[in-house]
Amino acid sequence: MENLESVLKQHKLTLEDYQKILHILQREPNLIEIGIFSAMWSEHCSYKSSKIYLKGFPSDAKWVLQGPGENAGIIDIGGGYGAVFKIESHNHPSFIEPYAGAATGVGGIMRDIFTMGAKPVASLNAIRFGDITQNNSTGSKHRYLLRGVVSGIGGYGNCMGVPTIGGEMSFESCYEGNILVNAFTLGIIKNDEIFYGRAEGIGNPVIYVGSKTGRDGLGGAVMSSDSFSEDSKSLRPTVQIGDPFTEKLLLEACLELFKKDLIVGIQDMGAAGLTSSSFEMAGRSGSGMILHLDKVPTREEKMNPYELMLSESQERMLICAKKGCEANIIEIFNKWELDCAIIGEVTNSGKMELYWEGTKCAEIPIAPLSEEAPILKRAVSQNPTYLDSLPPLKEEIFQALNPNEIFQKLLKNPDICDKAWVYEQYDSTVQTNTITKAGSGGASVIRVKENNKALAMSAICPIRICYLNPKEGAKQAVAKAGRDIALRGGRALAITDCLNFGNPENPEVMWQFKETCEGIKESCKILNTPVVSGNVSLYNQTNQQDIYPTPTIVGVGVIDNPLKTLSSKFSANLSIYHLKPKSCNPQFGGSLVAKHFGNSIKAPIAPINLQDELLLWDILLKANDKGLLKAAIDIYQGGLALSLAKACIRGQVGCESIQPLSFQNLFAESPTQVLIAINTQKEEITLKSLMDLTTNSNFCLTKIAHTGGDKLKIGDISLPLQQANKYYFESFKTTIETL
Repeated sequence: MENLESVLKQHKLTLEDYQKILHILQREPNLIEIGIFSAMWSEHCSYKSSKIYLKGFPSDAKWVLQGPGENAGIIDIGGGYGAVFKIESHNHPSFIEPYAGAATGVGGIMRDIFTMGAKPVASLNAIRFGDITQNNSTGSKHRYLLRGVVSGIGGYGNCMGVPTIGGEMSFESCYEGNILVNAFTLGIIKNDEIFYGRAEGIGNPVIYVGSKTGRDGLGGAVMSSDSFSEDSKSLRPTVQIGDPFTEKLLLEACLELFKKDLIVGIQDMGAAGLTSSSFEMAGRSGSGMILHLDKVPTREEKMNPYELMLSESQERMLICAKKGCEANIIEIFNKWELDCAIIGEVTNSGKMELYWEGTKCAEIPIAPLSEEAPILKRAVSQNPTYLDSLPPLKEEIFQALNPNEIFQKLLKNPDICDKAWVYEQYDSTVQTNTITKAGSGGASVIRVKENNKALAMSAICPIRICYLNPKEGAKQAVAKAGRDIALRGGRALAITDCLNFGNPENPEVMWQFKETCEGIKESCKILNTPVVSGNVSLYNQTNQQDIYPTPTIVGVGVIDNPLKTLSSKFSANLSIYHLKPKSCNPQFGGSLVAKHFGNSIKAPIAPINLQDELLLWDILLKANDKGLLKAAIDIYQGGLALSLAKACIRGQVGCESIQPLSFQNLFAESPTQVLIAINTQKEEITLKSLMDLTTNSNFCLTKIAHTGGDKLKIGDISLPLQQANKYYFESFKTTIETL
C-alpha cells in the first residue's frame, strides 16, 4: 500500500497493528479493510487499554437476567418484568458540538435500550463542566457549553417522549478542556420477550432499517479514542447529527416488530456504524455475513464502501430476519415511513464479505478481528506523584472563617444550589409515571404500572474523593448510589458504570483506572449490586491536562410499594436525627468547603466501611416499611449544614438545631451518614422503634434539630428562610443568564 505510514497514522493504527492485520488476512489490506480494523480496534470499540481491568466485575445475581456483553443489562423487577438499562459517554462529541453531541448521546443510549425489546421509560444524565461562575473567557465558554448540552438533551429526549427525571451536575477546573456528558436510559420489558444482537441461521436475510446513511459521524469512534488539542474544532464533521422525530418512528416500528415472530436479532448502528453492528451480530453467533453495500440507503451522492461501513449516521438499526418474513418486516417499516432494505444474508463462512455493485471489495475473518484485537498492558505507575504538587490542607484556615458567611456562599454555589433552570427544559413527567420531581435531589423514582412497583435510580460520582484516592472514591460512588435508593425506600439491585478517565498512555492515569476498578469490584461484591452494563471513556485530556478520575455510577433498585416512596424534603413539626456509625470521623479531605475556602482539597479521606453501609440500608428500609420516617436525606457535599438546609428549603420550612455544632460538625464530610425526620408528636414511640433497629449495631442516633418557623438556625448559622430561598432557587439561573 502506498503511503502506508500516512494511512496508518490517519487511522490511529501502529505498525504492530498492521502486522496483526497482515497475519489475519494473509495478504495486504485495502483501504476499506484498514478503516474497519481501525474502527473495531479503536479504544472506543475494543477497550484495548481497559479490558484487563474490567475482568472480575461482579455481574451475577439471581435477579440478573442479562449482564455485560449485550446492548444493555437487564434485572428482574418482579411480576414477569425486567428493567433494561445502561449508561454511555458522549464526551468528545459534546465538547466539539454541544447540542448535537449531547442529543445524539441521548439518542444512542435510547436505541441500546429499545434494541433489547424494551420501551424506554426514564432517562438520567451526568454532565460536568469547568467553572461557570468565572466572569472571563473560560466561564463564558462553559456557560455556552452547558446551554448547548442541556438544550441537546432536552431537545432529543422531549421529542422521544421519554422523561428525563434526574441526574447529576458538577463543576471542576479539570473539565475546562474536556467536558463530560454521560447519558443513561432505562426501559421496561417482559422477561420472556427479550431480543439480542445476534445474526444466525444460514440464509437468513440481513435488513437495514431507519434513516438513510450520510457522511456525518465519519471517524467518530476513532476520534473518541484520542486526546484533544487546540485544533479540535476541525473534528466537527466527526460529530453525528440526530433527528429525534425519526428515532421516535424507529422506536414505534421496532416495538411493533417485536410483537411478531419475525426476527432472530437486532443491533443498533452506534459507534463505527454498520461495521460494529454487523461484526458484533455475526461474531456473537459464530456466523459469517455477506453485505451488498450498494443496497444501503444513502442521502448523499457517490458514497463509497469505506464511507458506508464507517458512517455513524444516527437512527439506524441492523436486523437479522427469519427467512420468509422479509415482506412483513418491510411492510412495518414502510408504514412508519422509514427506510428498509435487504442488504445481505447470514452465512457459515465465519467471514464478513462486502460487495459493491456485484464485486467483492473486502473480506475479513470475523472472529480474529475481535479475538486478536490489541490488548494493551499499558504502563501503570507504582508510585503515582500527581498529588505531590498539591499542598496539604491547612485546617487552621477554617478557624478564622465565619460559618454564616461560608454557608450563604455555598448555598449560592452551582455545586449546591437548585438546578431548576436545567430540569425545567426537560419533560420529566411525560408517560405519567414520574414520582419524584426532577432535580429534587437524591434518587429519582418512576412508577412501574405493569407490576405495581416503583424503580429508583441515582447517578453519582464523588469526583474530588476519586482524585485523591481513586479506589476509595469508587467504593463511595457505588455506596452513595445505593444509599440514595435506600433513602427513597428501595433496595439497590445493580449498577451500570461509565468510567471517564484521562490519557491511558499516562501511567498515572492507568493507575487511577486500575484502582477504580478494584474499588468497584470490592463494593459491588459486598453490597451485592452487580455490574450489568457499562462504558469506558478514555483520552479525556486536552493540552496534556487529564480530567479527574470520574467513574459515574448509576444504581437501580426496586421499591415494592410506590406509596411508601420516601421524601427528601422536610416539613413542619418534625424532629431531625443524625444516624451514623459510631466510628464515623468526619474529615475535610475532598470536601466542598475545602475546595472553595481552603488552600487545598488534599487531606485524609474518611474511608467507607461497606458493612456499615449495608447495615444503614437495612435500617432505612425497615424504618420506612414500618412507617417511622417522614423524610430522609444523606450528608454529602457541604456536610450536615447544607444537607439539613436543602431538605428544609425544599420543604419550605425553617429549622433550629438543639445543640452546639462546631465548624467541623457543620461542613466536614464522610460517607454513611443520614438525617432522618420523624413526627414530633409521636417522637417517643417512634424513637423507641428506631432504637430497636439500631440496637447491637455500630450506629448511633442523635437528635440535632427540629423543624418549624421561618429561619434556618443551624449552630452559628442563622438565615431567614426567604433569603435562603432566593440564594438556593435563583442563583443558578442568574449565573447562566447574566454573567
